[in-house]
Amino acid sequence: MIFIRSVLFNVLFFGISSLFCILMVLSLPLPRSILSHGFRYWMVLVMAILKAVVGLNIEVRGRENIPAGAALVVSKHQSAWDTGIFFMLLDDPSYVLKKQLLSIPFYGWMLKKGEMVAIDRDGGAAALKQMVRDSRTMVDKGRPLVIFPEGTRSTPGDKLPYHPGVAAVYKQTDVPVIPVALNSGLFWGRRSFAKKPGTIVIEFLKPVPQGLDRKTFMAELENRIEGATNKLLTEALS
Repeated sequence: MIFIRSVLFNVLFFGISSLFCILMVLSLPLPRSILSHGFRYWMVLVMAILKAVVGLNIEVRGRENIPAGAALVVSKHQSAWDTGIFFMLLDDPSYVLKKQLLSIPFYGWMLKKGEMVAIDRDGGAAALKQMVRDSRTMVDKGRPLVIFPEGTRSTPGDKLPYHPGVAAVYKQTDVPVIPVALNSGLFWGRRSFAKKPGTIVIEFLKPVPQGLDRKTFMAELENRIEGATNKLLTEALS
């Protein structure tokens, strides 16, 4: 049954995504707000299909911690699901993502129009400085900035090294830093075809205090995200 539901979901997902992609590419000459609304409606529809076809629900915890306006939203990353949900839950978010994604035809054009913050992972210190400058531009515009500090998806229960770029952005911006825990990898795994029924929980934690030194900030951020994520995994598996 999981296999059949997964097949049906993927057929609907790619069909609807192709349609939205065409519509959003056509909207590129229009104001960027049109594209932002398109991303949101696309994800609302995808999440509705997940629920109807796969039986996969969403529970959002810590809504009181969801920022209004500029913030750094620093999230655990276990699934492709994570890259879409923030379009639904945040107001006009920008994402820090790898520069190579901008080279993808059509999709890359939308990311550029959406003013995402691209980083060249092989660019060294110069790339990091550019990422920080672009991040400051986004928060100066009042937009929440989504950062996945591990840089790629991890398997539930595993932890990848947290990249120092998030600390550089923290130091150069005076906005709330909201850690985010989730358990999405249990239901939509990394590079997994199968989509499993259940409830993905995403939890917005309390802001990290401002003014911490780099080492203290990274330790606090990692401890909060990993601790809360492990609790969500244990809860889901119990």
